[in-house]
Amino acid sequence: MLEGKLALVTGASRGIGRAIAIELAKAGAEVIINYLGSEKKAIEVKDQITSLGKKAHLLRFDVSNSEDVKKAIKNIEENIGQIHILVNNAGITRDNLFVRMKEEDWEAVLRTNLFSAFYVTQAVLPMMLKVRWGRIINISSVVAFTGNPGQVNYASAKAGLIGFTKALSLEVAGRNITVNAIAPGYIETDMTEKLPEKVKEAFLQEIPLKRAGLPEEVAHLSVFLASDLASYITGTVFHINGGLYRG
Repeated sequence: MLEGKLALVTGASRGIGRAIAIELAKAGAEVIINYLGSEKKAIEVKDQITSLGKKAHLLRFDVSNSEDVKKAIKNIEENIGQIHILVNNAGITRDNLFVRMKEEDWEAVLRTNLFSAFYVTQAVLPMMLKVRWGRIINISSVVAFTGNPGQVNYASAKAGLIGFTKALSLEVAGRNITVNAIAPGYIETDMTEKLPEKVKEAFLQEIPLKRAGLPEEVAHLSVFLASDLASYITGTVFHINGGLYRG
């Protein structure tokens, strides 16, 4: 389905990013695994992909640093090839009630979750424009639509990705480049595993399907959006949350 395509997934060492990288590889794409913190986890993702007989590359760079991004993308273009698929997945949380939120925690979340999409996409886009084909997939969140106490910074960043998606999709549609967003709900990841049990139970009570989602379920949607099966879909937000939010 994705043979001959090169995909870059940011924040691909764990959680949703890990699952997306693996599923893109299963679909035939050559995958670049971006990470920053855990090299061990990133190597595990690469090993899993190569065990399937697929090609993968590790590339450590900080998506929140514009110069780091420019160097990394130049390295990819010169040594690996032209990027066809970009998944802006990297994200962090620095939760606190707004009245107590530190400026550095506001800035860190905006830089990693929103500014990174600007830095990476702007660096990658010329490659897509050159070949007149591209798929950009931005991983937002249900909290961009519902809000969440203690996550004003996170919700703001993820809501920003929605506007980013819709506006950019209009600019590049004429070059056969699609830009879409996925807004996951409560998904079983390292991030949600740290939540107190009472909070998890409260989430599950609100979800009509009465279960958490799996990273692979988000990944399957990503593969579809990266493929030619989704060639007439752009500027759209896909909710995958078990019915928690229905638009």
